[in-house]
Amino acid sequence: MSGPVFHPDELRAQALAGFEQVGSGIYRTMPDQHRAFFAALPYLFVATLDEQSWPVATLFSGLPGFLRTPDDGHLRISAPRRSDDPAQAMLQSGKPVGALGLDFSNRRRNRANGVIGRTDKNRVEIVVNQSFGNCPQYIQRRELYPVSGAPQPVEHLAALDAAAQALIRRADTCFVASCAHRELAQGGVDISHRGGKPGFIHLEGDRLWMPDFRGNRYMNTLGNLLAEPRAALLFIDFERGDVLHLQGETQILWQPDSGWGVAGAERYWRFDIHSAWRFAAALPWRGRNLEYSPATLATGIWQP
Repeated sequence: MSGPVFHPDELRAQALAGFEQVGSGIYRTMPDQHRAFFAALPYLFVATLDEQSWPVATLFSGLPGFLRTPDDGHLRISAPRRSDDPAQAMLQSGKPVGALGLDFSNRRRNRANGVIGRTDKNRVEIVVNQSFGNCPQYIQRRELYPVSGAPQPVEHLAALDAAAQALIRRADTCFVASCAHRELAQGGVDISHRGGKPGFIHLEGDRLWMPDFRGNRYMNTLGNLLAEPRAALLFIDFERGDVLHLQGETQILWQPDSGWGVAGAERYWRFDIHSAWRFAAALPWRGRNLEYSPATLATGIWQP
């Protein structure tokens, strides 16, 4: 990728983390292996911005082939949109968008960020301007299997109920949507994966803390959070098929006190919940036969 690879706040985050000479495998178009990878997936995680420029996140599911790449610069999602999904309603032509493909069967993941091109009720097309892979660290391997059922209507939560709290506290996987507004070179929307052992996220009231483990050093998410502290978190319940969405404001703790304790964490960030909604039984698949990533097994859970 010629020209700037990282936006100024990604570079600032790299410096605050003590990184030097960070290389990248970020491309302006999708390599053939990325195109083949997306075409084989039965789901895709997607993020954009709502009317108040808050990040929002969602996911689409379909039979393999519902994602197509007519050329190396376009990723097409052929799936109906939920009329009651606040995030899917925001997927409109010209909006910034981030997409994450993740294969739970082999822990591969690739990202495609850009802007939304053509849309209709059964199609969203992404005009790609960044395509890159990520390491498989902290991704738990799962076998996914199809289920039938009736997705329930959206539930807007005035506060986290017991079910939402339990999902967060036992989560080993979540997704974070963030943005750096396009006034910044290489700005836009991004959605990324976070993983750890159940209990790696600390929830207290309407605030949660996320450990930041060693990764690819790009600092895409934390750089975005420096540029724009607002973010969204997406949790999925692999047993029930529920999807929980949170919007909140973040603050990064670059040098935690020695008393903070999640083994393997290099820093932390705080997420103060602003709004929440849930889709019960939303997913047409479930996950089983959990196998933790070797990188995850080297980390710990939150200690008081």
